[in-house]
Amino acid sequence: MKFGIAIPTDSDSWRLVRRAEELGFHHAWFYDTQMLSADCFVAMAACAMKTTRIRLGTGVLIPSNRIAPVAANAFASLNKLAPGRIDFGISTGFTGRRAMGMGAVKLADMAEYIRVVQALWHGDTVETEIEGKQRLIRFLNPELGLTNTADPMPLYIAASGPRARALTARLGAGWIDGAASVDRATAALAVMRSAWAAAERDAGSMNAVAWAGGAVLADGEPADSARAIAQAGPRTMTLLHRAADAALGEYPDPGLPDIFAEAVAGYVAHARTFRPQGAHYLQNHKGHLMFVRPDERPFLSADLIRYATWTATLPELIDRVGALKDAGFAQIVFSILPGQEHAVEDWGRVRAAFD
Repeated sequence: MKFGIAIPTDSDSWRLVRRAEELGFHHAWFYDTQMLSADCFVAMAACAMKTTRIRLGTGVLIPSNRIAPVAANAFASLNKLAPGRIDFGISTGFTGRRAMGMGAVKLADMAEYIRVVQALWHGDTVETEIEGKQRLIRFLNPELGLTNTADPMPLYIAASGPRARALTARLGAGWIDGAASVDRATAALAVMRSAWAAAERDAGSMNAVAWAGGAVLADGEPADSARAIAQAGPRTMTLLHRAADAALGEYPDPGLPDIFAEAVAGYVAHARTFRPQGAHYLQNHKGHLMFVRPDERPFLSADLIRYATWTATLPELIDRVGALKDAGFAQIVFSILPGQEHAVEDWGRVRAAFD
Protein backbone atom coordinates (compact mmCIF):
# COMPACT_ATOMS: atom_id res chain seq x y z
CA MET A 1 0.00 0.00 0.00
CA LYS A 2 1.35 3.40 -0.97
CA PHE A 3 0.55 6.62 0.89
CA GLY A 4 0.18 10.15 -0.39
CA ILE A 5 -0.76 13.62 0.76
CA ALA A 6 -2.96 16.14 -1.05
CA ILE A 7 -2.46 19.83 -0.46
CA PRO A 8 -4.07 23.19 -1.29
CA THR A 9 -1.07 24.60 -3.06
CA ASP A 10 1.32 27.13 -1.52
CA SER A 11 4.59 28.32 -2.99
CA ASP A 12 6.14 27.00 0.25
CA SER A 13 4.49 23.57 -0.06
CA TRP A 14 7.95 22.07 -0.50
CA ARG A 15 8.46 22.25 3.26
CA LEU A 16 5.48 19.97 3.91
CA VAL A 17 6.31 17.71 0.97
CA ARG A 18 9.91 17.31 2.08
CA ARG A 19 8.69 16.28 5.54
CA ALA A 20 6.23 13.84 3.97
CA GLU A 21 9.12 12.33 2.03
CA GLU A 22 11.09 11.95 5.26
CA LEU A 23 8.09 10.17 6.80
CA GLY A 24 7.98 7.68 3.93
CA PHE A 25 5.08 9.01 1.88
CA HIS A 26 5.20 8.05 -1.78
CA HIS A 27 3.16 10.80 -3.46
CA ALA A 28 2.28 14.47 -3.09
CA TRP A 29 -0.75 15.75 -5.01
CA PHE A 30 -1.33 19.46 -5.66
CA TYR A 31 -4.72 21.14 -6.05
CA ASP A 32 -5.36 23.05 -9.27
CA THR A 33 -7.65 25.67 -7.73
CA GLN A 34 -6.63 29.05 -9.07
CA MET A 35 -9.19 31.14 -7.15
CA LEU A 36 -8.45 29.47 -3.82
CA SER A 37 -4.75 28.61 -3.63
CA ALA A 38 -1.41 29.20 -5.33
CA ASP A 39 -0.42 27.84 -8.74
CA CYS A 40 0.23 24.10 -8.68
CA PHE A 41 3.08 24.11 -11.20
CA VAL A 42 5.00 26.78 -9.29
CA ALA A 43 4.71 24.75 -6.08
CA MET A 44 5.59 21.48 -7.82
CA ALA A 45 8.71 23.05 -9.32
CA ALA A 46 9.91 24.09 -5.86
CA CYS A 47 9.14 20.61 -4.51
CA ALA A 48 10.97 19.00 -7.43
CA MET A 49 14.11 20.88 -6.42
CA LYS A 50 13.77 20.27 -2.67
CA THR A 51 12.98 16.52 -2.70
CA THR A 52 14.58 13.41 -4.17
CA ARG A 53 12.15 10.47 -4.00
CA ILE A 54 8.53 11.46 -3.50
CA ARG A 55 6.34 11.57 -6.62
CA LEU A 56 4.66 14.87 -7.53
CA GLY A 57 1.33 15.07 -9.30
CA THR A 58 -1.51 17.41 -10.13
CA GLY A 59 -4.38 16.46 -7.89
CA VAL A 60 -6.15 17.18 -10.07
CA LEU A 61 -5.53 19.38 -13.10
CA ILE A 62 -8.58 21.10 -14.61
CA PRO A 63 -8.42 21.17 -18.43
CA SER A 64 -10.00 24.61 -18.79
CA ASN A 65 -7.35 26.28 -16.63
CA ARG A 66 -4.72 26.24 -19.38
CA ILE A 67 -4.59 25.04 -22.97
CA ALA A 68 -3.23 21.55 -23.57
CA PRO A 69 0.13 22.61 -25.13
CA VAL A 70 0.86 24.78 -22.10
CA ALA A 71 0.07 21.91 -19.73
CA ALA A 72 2.14 19.47 -21.77
CA ASN A 73 5.11 21.84 -21.62
CA ALA A 74 4.68 22.47 -17.89
CA PHE A 75 4.69 18.76 -17.09
CA ALA A 76 7.70 18.17 -19.33
CA SER A 77 9.51 21.07 -17.65
CA LEU A 78 8.83 19.55 -14.22
CA ASN A 79 9.97 16.19 -15.51
CA LYS A 80 13.40 17.64 -16.18
CA LEU A 81 13.62 18.90 -12.59
CA ALA A 82 12.40 15.58 -11.12
CA PRO A 83 12.95 12.92 -13.79
CA GLY A 84 10.45 10.09 -13.59
CA ARG A 85 8.69 11.52 -10.51
CA ILE A 86 5.87 13.44 -12.20
CA ASP A 87 2.23 12.29 -12.42
CA PHE A 88 -0.51 13.73 -14.63
CA GLY A 89 -3.72 13.80 -12.57
CA ILE A 90 -6.79 15.25 -14.25
CA SER A 91 -10.57 15.53 -13.95
CA THR A 92 -13.46 17.52 -15.35
CA GLY A 93 -13.23 19.93 -12.42
CA PHE A 94 -15.17 20.69 -9.28
CA THR A 95 -13.54 23.03 -6.78
CA GLY A 96 -11.62 25.25 -9.20
CA ARG A 97 -14.63 25.72 -11.48
CA ARG A 98 -17.42 25.94 -8.90
CA ALA A 99 -15.45 28.80 -7.29
CA MET A 100 -16.11 30.72 -10.53
CA GLY A 101 -19.76 29.63 -10.77
CA MET A 102 -19.07 27.08 -13.49
CA GLY A 103 -19.93 23.43 -13.95
CA ALA A 104 -17.70 20.57 -15.03
CA VAL A 105 -15.77 20.45 -18.28
CA LYS A 106 -17.34 18.17 -20.89
CA LEU A 107 -15.92 14.66 -20.73
CA ALA A 108 -15.21 14.67 -24.48
CA ASP A 109 -13.19 17.86 -24.07
CA MET A 110 -11.15 16.29 -21.27
CA ALA A 111 -10.49 13.21 -23.42
CA GLU A 112 -9.28 15.42 -26.26
CA TYR A 113 -7.09 17.36 -23.82
CA ILE A 114 -5.45 14.17 -22.61
CA ARG A 115 -4.91 13.03 -26.21
CA VAL A 116 -3.13 16.24 -27.15
CA VAL A 117 -0.92 16.36 -24.03
CA GLN A 118 0.22 12.77 -24.39
CA ALA A 119 0.74 13.01 -28.17
CA LEU A 120 2.97 16.05 -27.69
CA TRP A 121 5.04 14.10 -25.16
CA HIS A 122 5.42 11.34 -27.74
CA GLY A 123 6.87 13.83 -30.24
CA ASP A 124 3.84 13.70 -32.54
CA THR A 125 2.48 16.43 -34.75
CA VAL A 126 -1.02 16.93 -33.36
CA GLU A 127 -4.10 18.40 -34.99
CA THR A 128 -6.33 20.10 -32.43
CA GLU A 129 -8.69 23.04 -32.10
CA ILE A 130 -7.22 26.25 -30.70
CA GLU A 131 -9.24 29.47 -30.68
CA GLY A 132 -11.93 27.95 -32.88
CA LYS A 133 -9.66 26.62 -35.63
CA GLN A 134 -8.00 23.27 -36.28
CA ARG A 135 -4.24 23.67 -36.07
CA LEU A 136 -1.20 21.44 -36.36
CA ILE A 137 1.17 21.74 -33.39
CA ARG A 138 4.22 19.96 -32.03
CA PHE A 139 7.19 20.64 -29.76
CA LEU A 140 9.64 22.28 -32.15
CA ASN A 141 12.98 22.13 -30.32
CA PRO A 142 13.21 18.84 -28.39
CA GLU A 143 16.85 18.44 -29.35
CA LEU A 144 17.78 21.33 -27.05
CA GLY A 145 16.90 19.21 -24.01
CA LEU A 146 15.05 22.03 -22.25
CA THR A 147 12.31 19.62 -21.15
CA ASN A 148 12.06 15.90 -20.43
CA THR A 149 9.53 13.75 -22.27
CA ALA A 150 11.62 10.58 -22.12
CA ASP A 151 10.72 9.58 -18.56
CA PRO A 152 7.07 8.45 -18.31
CA MET A 153 4.49 10.70 -16.67
CA PRO A 154 1.63 8.36 -15.69
CA LEU A 155 -1.97 9.43 -16.17
CA TYR A 156 -4.53 9.42 -13.33
CA ILE A 157 -8.20 10.37 -13.72
CA ALA A 158 -10.57 11.28 -10.91
CA ALA A 159 -13.73 9.60 -12.18
CA SER A 160 -17.04 9.09 -10.40
CA GLY A 161 -19.57 8.69 -13.22
CA PRO A 162 -19.93 5.69 -15.56
CA ARG A 163 -18.70 7.47 -18.68
CA ALA A 164 -15.66 8.90 -16.87
CA ARG A 165 -14.84 5.46 -15.45
CA ALA A 166 -15.16 3.93 -18.91
CA LEU A 167 -12.72 6.53 -20.28
CA THR A 168 -10.31 5.84 -17.41
CA ALA A 169 -10.43 2.13 -18.16
CA ARG A 170 -10.05 2.62 -21.92
CA LEU A 171 -6.93 4.76 -21.41
CA GLY A 172 -5.46 2.41 -18.81
CA ALA A 173 -5.13 5.36 -16.44
CA GLY A 174 -4.82 5.26 -12.69
CA TRP A 175 -8.21 5.82 -11.06
CA ILE A 176 -8.78 8.35 -8.25
CA ASP A 177 -11.84 7.92 -6.03
CA GLY A 178 -13.10 10.18 -3.25
CA ALA A 179 -13.22 7.60 -0.45
CA ALA A 180 -15.40 8.93 2.36
CA SER A 181 -15.75 5.46 3.91
CA VAL A 182 -14.50 1.92 3.41
CA ASP A 183 -17.94 0.65 2.35
CA ARG A 184 -18.49 3.40 -0.23
CA ALA A 185 -14.95 3.12 -1.57
CA THR A 186 -15.17 -0.66 -1.86
CA ALA A 187 -18.49 -0.41 -3.69
CA ALA A 188 -17.02 2.16 -6.08
CA LEU A 189 -14.02 -0.08 -6.72
CA ALA A 190 -16.35 -2.95 -7.65
CA VAL A 191 -17.98 -0.70 -10.24
CA MET A 192 -14.56 0.35 -11.54
CA ARG A 193 -13.55 -3.30 -11.86
CA SER A 194 -16.53 -3.77 -14.17
CA ALA A 195 -15.29 -0.86 -16.29
CA TRP A 196 -11.82 -2.38 -16.47
CA ALA A 197 -13.31 -5.72 -17.50
CA ALA A 198 -15.42 -4.07 -20.20
CA ALA A 199 -12.26 -2.42 -21.55
CA GLU A 200 -10.45 -5.78 -21.39
CA ARG A 201 -8.03 -4.47 -18.79
CA ASP A 202 -6.48 -6.67 -16.12
CA ALA A 203 -7.92 -5.25 -12.90
CA GLY A 204 -4.94 -6.63 -10.98
CA SER A 205 -2.58 -4.36 -12.93
CA MET A 206 -4.70 -1.22 -12.58
CA ASN A 207 -3.89 1.52 -10.08
CA ALA A 208 -6.75 2.53 -7.76
CA VAL A 209 -6.17 5.55 -5.51
CA ALA A 210 -8.46 6.37 -2.56
CA TRP A 211 -8.65 10.05 -1.66
CA ALA A 212 -9.62 10.93 1.90
CA GLY A 213 -9.36 13.60 4.56
CA GLY A 214 -10.02 13.89 8.24
CA ALA A 215 -8.22 13.84 11.56
CA VAL A 216 -6.42 11.27 13.69
CA LEU A 217 -8.27 11.52 17.01
CA ALA A 218 -6.70 11.03 20.41
CA ASP A 219 -8.40 8.51 22.68
CA GLY A 220 -11.67 10.03 23.86
CA GLU A 221 -11.42 13.07 21.59
CA PRO A 222 -14.76 13.95 19.97
CA ALA A 223 -15.03 14.19 16.20
CA ASP A 224 -16.10 17.83 16.56
CA SER A 225 -13.25 18.98 18.76
CA ALA A 226 -11.61 22.25 17.73
CA ARG A 227 -8.67 20.34 16.28
CA ALA A 228 -10.89 17.90 14.38
CA ILE A 229 -12.96 20.73 12.96
CA ALA A 230 -9.81 22.49 11.76
CA GLN A 231 -8.54 19.35 10.03
CA ALA A 232 -11.74 17.54 8.96
CA GLY A 233 -14.33 20.32 8.93
CA PRO A 234 -13.36 21.80 5.54
CA ARG A 235 -13.80 18.49 3.70
CA THR A 236 -17.09 17.92 5.51
CA MET A 237 -18.39 21.34 4.48
CA THR A 238 -17.83 20.53 0.80
CA LEU A 239 -20.97 18.37 1.02
CA LEU A 240 -23.00 21.35 2.17
CA HIS A 241 -21.33 23.54 -0.47
CA ARG A 242 -22.53 21.01 -3.05
CA ALA A 243 -26.03 21.05 -1.59
CA ALA A 244 -26.16 24.84 -1.84
CA ASP A 245 -24.87 24.74 -5.42
CA ALA A 246 -27.60 22.24 -6.29
CA ALA A 247 -30.32 24.36 -4.72
CA LEU A 248 -29.13 27.67 -6.19
CA GLY A 249 -27.76 26.52 -9.55
CA GLU A 250 -27.90 23.72 -12.11
CA TYR A 251 -25.72 21.16 -10.39
CA PRO A 252 -26.24 17.55 -9.24
CA ASP A 253 -27.51 17.10 -5.69
CA PRO A 254 -24.96 15.36 -3.42
CA GLY A 255 -27.72 13.14 -2.02
CA LEU A 256 -26.88 13.22 1.68
CA PRO A 257 -28.69 10.78 3.99
CA ASP A 258 -31.94 11.98 5.54
CA ILE A 259 -30.37 12.21 8.99
CA PHE A 260 -28.52 15.31 7.73
CA ALA A 261 -31.61 16.93 6.19
CA GLU A 262 -31.81 19.61 8.87
CA ALA A 263 -28.16 20.63 8.36
CA VAL A 264 -28.64 20.70 4.59
CA ALA A 265 -31.83 22.77 4.78
CA GLY A 266 -30.24 25.16 7.25
CA TYR A 267 -27.13 25.72 5.18
CA VAL A 268 -29.08 26.12 1.92
CA ALA A 269 -31.28 28.74 3.60
CA HIS A 270 -28.14 30.48 4.82
CA ALA A 271 -26.60 30.35 1.33
CA ARG A 272 -29.62 32.12 -0.11
CA THR A 273 -28.48 35.20 1.79
CA PHE A 274 -25.04 35.23 0.13
CA ARG A 275 -24.26 38.32 -1.90
CA PRO A 276 -23.85 39.52 -4.55
CA GLN A 277 -27.09 37.96 -5.75
CA GLY A 278 -26.46 35.59 -8.64
CA ALA A 279 -22.91 34.94 -7.48
CA HIS A 280 -23.51 32.96 -4.30
CA TYR A 281 -20.46 30.86 -5.14
CA LEU A 282 -18.12 33.67 -4.12
CA GLN A 283 -19.14 33.16 -0.50
CA ASN A 284 -20.18 29.51 -0.72
CA HIS A 285 -16.74 28.33 -1.81
CA LYS A 286 -14.65 30.67 0.32
CA GLY A 287 -12.44 28.40 2.42
CA HIS A 288 -13.48 25.34 0.38
CA LEU A 289 -11.26 22.38 1.37
CA MET A 290 -9.08 24.75 3.42
CA PHE A 291 -10.82 26.18 6.49
CA VAL A 292 -14.21 26.42 8.16
CA ARG A 293 -15.75 29.87 8.07
CA PRO A 294 -17.38 31.12 11.29
CA ASP A 295 -20.77 31.22 9.57
CA GLU A 296 -20.43 27.51 8.67
CA ARG A 297 -19.77 26.24 12.18
CA PRO A 298 -23.47 25.94 13.24
CA PHE A 299 -24.08 23.39 10.47
CA LEU A 300 -21.21 21.05 11.39
CA SER A 301 -21.72 18.10 13.72
CA ALA A 302 -19.65 15.16 14.89
CA ASP A 303 -21.95 12.79 12.98
CA LEU A 304 -21.57 14.71 9.73
CA ILE A 305 -17.78 14.86 10.14
CA ARG A 306 -17.59 11.11 10.73
CA TYR A 307 -19.81 10.47 7.70
CA ALA A 308 -17.80 12.68 5.35
CA THR A 309 -14.24 12.07 6.49
CA TRP A 310 -11.71 9.67 7.94
CA THR A 311 -11.91 11.10 11.43
CA ALA A 312 -11.19 8.35 13.94
CA THR A 313 -8.57 7.03 16.33
CA LEU A 314 -5.27 5.66 15.11
CA PRO A 315 -6.25 1.96 15.50
CA GLU A 316 -9.54 2.57 13.68
CA LEU A 317 -7.78 4.33 10.82
CA ILE A 318 -5.18 1.59 10.50
CA ASP A 319 -8.01 -0.95 10.23
CA ARG A 320 -9.72 1.13 7.53
CA VAL A 321 -6.56 1.49 5.47
CA GLY A 322 -5.98 -2.25 5.78
CA ALA A 323 -9.52 -2.89 4.53
CA LEU A 324 -8.92 -0.71 1.48
CA LYS A 325 -5.64 -2.47 0.82
CA ASP A 326 -7.37 -5.85 1.00
CA ALA A 327 -10.10 -4.57 -1.33
CA GLY A 328 -7.51 -3.75 -3.98
CA PHE A 329 -6.65 -0.07 -3.59
CA ALA A 330 -3.00 0.65 -4.33
CA GLN A 331 -2.76 4.04 -2.61
CA ILE A 332 -4.49 6.11 0.07
CA VAL A 333 -4.13 9.90 0.01
CA PHE A 334 -4.80 12.18 2.98
CA SER A 335 -5.48 15.90 2.66
CA ILE A 336 -3.31 18.30 4.67
CA LEU A 337 -4.77 21.78 5.11
CA PRO A 338 -3.15 25.23 5.39
CA GLY A 339 -2.16 25.90 8.97
CA GLN A 340 -2.52 22.19 9.79
CA GLU A 341 0.73 21.00 8.25
CA HIS A 342 1.64 19.27 11.52
CA ALA A 343 -1.12 16.74 10.79
CA VAL A 344 1.31 15.00 8.44
CA GLU A 345 2.96 13.61 11.57
CA ASP A 346 -0.34 11.95 12.60
CA TRP A 347 -0.91 10.47 9.16
CA GLY A 348 2.73 9.39 9.17
CA ARG A 349 1.88 7.16 12.14
CA VAL A 350 -0.86 5.55 10.08
CA ARG A 351 1.56 5.01 7.22
CA ALA A 352 4.24 3.55 9.52
CA ALA A 353 1.82 0.80 10.56
CA PHE A 354 2.19 -0.67 7.07
CA ASP A 355 5.98 -0.90 6.96
